[in-house]
Amino acid sequence: MDEKNRLGSSFGTAAAVYAEHRPDYAELAVRWALEHAPGPRVLDLGAGTGKLTATLCASGAEVVAVEPDSEMLTELRRALPDVRALRGSAEEIPLPDGSVDAVVAGNAMHWFDMNRAGPEIARVLAPAGVLAGLWNVVDDRVDWVVDLARIGGSAVIGPRDTPASWRAETADIYRPESGAAQFDSLEQAQFPHGQQRTADSLVATLATRAGMLVMPEPQQQATLGRIRAFLTSRAETAHGEFTLPMLTCVSRVRRIAEVRRLPPPTVR
Repeated sequence: MDEKNRLGSSFGTAAAVYAEHRPDYAELAVRWALEHAPGPRVLDLGAGTGKLTATLCASGAEVVAVEPDSEMLTELRRALPDVRALRGSAEEIPLPDGSVDAVVAGNAMHWFDMNRAGPEIARVLAPAGVLAGLWNVVDDRVDWVVDLARIGGSAVIGPRDTPASWRAETADIYRPESGAAQFDSLEQAQFPHGQQRTADSLVATLATRAGMLVMPEPQQQATLGRIRAFLTSRAETAHGEFTLPMLTCVSRVRRIAEVRRLPPPTVR
């Protein structure tokens, strides 16, 4: 298994903890993602434990969730029993052609094989349907977050996890040669967000990152120990609850509507 697949398949081992500690998504970000969708039918692709699914449902969307990991899917069904939730992947979506008005993915699109997923997503989208990726990133314009990233290393704050790196990393997902040739030009936006944490709960959250989950346990415990010591040493994070400053960042494109070609005029 290559490194991307190894990291992407790591979450099921911590599905319950993931469901408890991972943040939701900014409502304004979800609203912007779906702004141009031609209807209310939304596919949450790579839905995980339903963090984005819940926000979509609250927005009034008609949601179907698709997730490849059985343990993550179990958590989603437990938390959101009224949502239609199916086993499947971005590369093999278990839905009919043109059956949704938008496809969204929360912190998941970078795991997709877009050479296969791009045409498959276009297949299930209605004409002019929207494809949007949402990522929660930490706001590294805040001093203590910069220090946290330095102490935690790339396993904790990695590619796509800060505003600047997110823009560069996610733009590549939508390159036409990456399977996105059936979509129009990319738009990006970011929206303020935050998560209420304590030092202990932030450590627990960071322990659900893919890089941490695949780390050998002695190294993992040492890294988490350094993070805990840092958080308990800072005035901003040492005592009780604090807000982890975040942004929900969104990339969106629209499926290129099929052009109806008229028959050539009859020559008399």
